[in-house]
Formats: sequence, C-alpha cells, structure tokens
Amino acid sequence: MSASPSSASSGKTGEQTGRLDLTLTRDLAVPPALVWKVWTTPEHLMPWFCPRPWMVTQCEIELRPGGKFFTVMRGPEGQEFPNLGIFLELVENRRLVFTDTLHPGWRPATNPFFTAIVTMEEIAGGTRYTATALHKDDADRRKHEEMGFHDGWATAATQMEDYAKSLL
Repeated sequence: MSASPSSASSGKTGEQTGRLDLTLTRDLAVPPALVWKVWTTPEHLMPWFCPRPWMVTQCEIELRPGGKFFTVMRGPEGQEFPNLGIFLELVENRRLVFTDTLHPGWRPATNPFFTAIVTMEEIAGGTRYTATALHKDDADRRKHEEMGFHDGWATAATQMEDYAKSLL
C-alpha cells in the first residue's frame, strides 16, 4: 500500500503546509505500533533512517521529553555528520516531535536547523505517516529542500516500511 511521493492519497505529499515547513505524507502497509517501534528503538532506526548508500553508524534515543535523540550519518565517501537534538513530545504510536534547536539539558544549539513532527494515523491496512520539518526562516527551508528533503525523506519512508514489514 506504499504510495509514491507524488501520489499519496492525502494529497499533502511534498506541499508546504506553511511557508517555512516541508511535509511528506505516505500511506504505509504496517500498523502505527510498528512505525513507532522502528522510530524509537536505535537498532530498528539505524537500518532505514537515511537513504542508502548513506548509513547511520550511531544512534542514541532517550524516549522522554527532553531526552536525547542522537544519530551519526555516514556518507558513501566516509564523511560523518553527527546530529544531536532532543524529543519535545511523545504520544506512543501517534506522534513524535524532536528538534536540533535544543540539546540535552534544554541547552540551546549553536546551529539549529529544524524541528520535526512525525505523526502516525491508523488507517485501513496500515498507517498514514506524515513527517513535517519546521524551519526558522526561508533560507533554512530552502537549504533543506535543496538538500533533497522530498526525495530523501520519501526514500527513507520506503526503507522504513520495507524494514518494518520484515519484522512482521
């Protein structure tokens, strides 16, 4: 039941929900509880979180508001990009909100980039998955879009769905 980025049934995929937001919506053929599991468990997040050939080499998750969300992404030439942030809101099997604008201990980040809102809505046969990236200004939104937000997050969503199906 996976929809391509341009054909999600909700019609929201790829549209900007606000001037500073980028959104991806997909219908996934796995239940919300499984989407939650692969988003909130390091060993289950690492296999799908970034588009291949990129990979996640480290992941730490403290699943509570203010808890650490840390990943290191490694590119195909070996370059590494650490990403540190915190969770702001957690509603099991329904909603995750995290940001890199704050670090553990509620410390402001030096170079904040975005806040993510991930929702999981139960639908017949699976989950309506929506990921929205909120940016502080037009420059950051444009930078994220030019970095490949739509293709990258769509590819990761497909990888997530395939990985989650392997756990059924």
